[in-house]
Amino acid sequence: MSIGNHNVLAPRFGGKRPTTACGEKPTEPKGPLFIAALAFAQFSLFVALLGPVMVSMALKAGTLSSSPTELTSIVGNVLGAGALAAVIGNALFGRLSDRTRSRFGRRRPWIIGGVLVMAASLWVISAAPNAGVMTAGWFVAQLGANAAFSPFIATLADQLPEKQYARVSAMVGIMQNVGILGATWFASLLSSNMLALFMVPALIGVVGMVAYALILPDPVLTTAPPRFNLAELLKTFWVNPLRQPDFALAWWSRFLIILASFMFTSFRLPFITDRLGIDAKEGAGTVFTGVLIYTIALVGAGYAAGWISDRTGRRKLPVVVATALFAVGTYLLMHVGTVGQFYAVEAVLGVAFGIYMSVDMALVLQVLPNPQDTGKDLGVFNMANALPQSLAPFLGAALLAATTPGAQPNYGLLLGAAAALCLVGAFVVLPIKKVK
Repeated sequence: MSIGNHNVLAPRFGGKRPTTACGEKPTEPKGPLFIAALAFAQFSLFVALLGPVMVSMALKAGTLSSSPTELTSIVGNVLGAGALAAVIGNALFGRLSDRTRSRFGRRRPWIIGGVLVMAASLWVISAAPNAGVMTAGWFVAQLGANAAFSPFIATLADQLPEKQYARVSAMVGIMQNVGILGATWFASLLSSNMLALFMVPALIGVVGMVAYALILPDPVLTTAPPRFNLAELLKTFWVNPLRQPDFALAWWSRFLIILASFMFTSFRLPFITDRLGIDAKEGAGTVFTGVLIYTIALVGAGYAAGWISDRTGRRKLPVVVATALFAVGTYLLMHVGTVGQFYAVEAVLGVAFGIYMSVDMALVLQVLPNPQDTGKDLGVFNMANALPQSLAPFLGAALLAATTPGAQPNYGLLLGAAAALCLVGAFVVLPIKKVK
């Protein structure tokens, strides 16, 4: 079958023949097998990738330094450098996958190759003798992960009709956070074994992403794209905000809430141990329980919000309410003094982020600038996820260090700034015009 300049050919393995051409909007809903594989792939990648961000990197840093200030500095520098790689990788690999003419499809080679690079790099981190090797390993791990993730996210636009946007986005957001829960569980279980701490989640990531890639009905691009010159390379990282204001506003809203979130989560384990006066092992268990509560709240709120949003067609109001509620929850962390209070705030944050993730991606899919460049445009949008993850550890470390010599890190300043940024992100959504 051919449409325009793009031919659809059956992939050499896995999945049924694609029913839409490259760049054509699907109209038929995807079945449960595809949705299940998509959900498991999201879960597995985030088990592998978010474990280091949430807990594992801090545990690894603890084997290199016993100073609380030096430990947070190592974590901030390593995570910041890796997230910078994610900023580069998101848009670049999304654009490259848009242009890929492999007989195995546009997205599949990148998904498989990227996740294998990520797994190899996590092995390097597990054996790293110093912070420099940790930093280099995490940088390459993030390049590999985003070489897989950016084409993976582009398959949402490739494969889903609009009437499934919010419900499937809810499932993706839920599985992302279930993956974080799984990552923290593995971290609490394997905290005494650095090799297993990094490589068991890495193996899960490989299995889930490769399985999805094999069943993906990935259309083949048979017509050569325009020459990829320096100008095209620079455009990879840019969508004109004056020509696409709705996309730009959605980008800034995501940037601000992710920045606010990671300003705390990058230092969640040190926060728990310092604020509550417990050791790292007990702190890892507390973080796991908190993330469990967060995830349970997120699943229920996210599924309900996605269903309601698809039924009503409304996207903006749920996103605004959820972002404002997340700001409130972040502020409440400033007043946490017991484990029970920490768990209660995690529940509030879970409800807020569940609503946000289920509806915001549906909003984004409706304001994409060009159906021929979904990988590139979603890569640019994913920079709003990756760039604040790069900035948050550095900014967070600077705010934590704004204290008198010898005093504890300044978590009040960190959390107050995060709450304010998140609240601004709620109002940025209001001027969007293309969606209700």
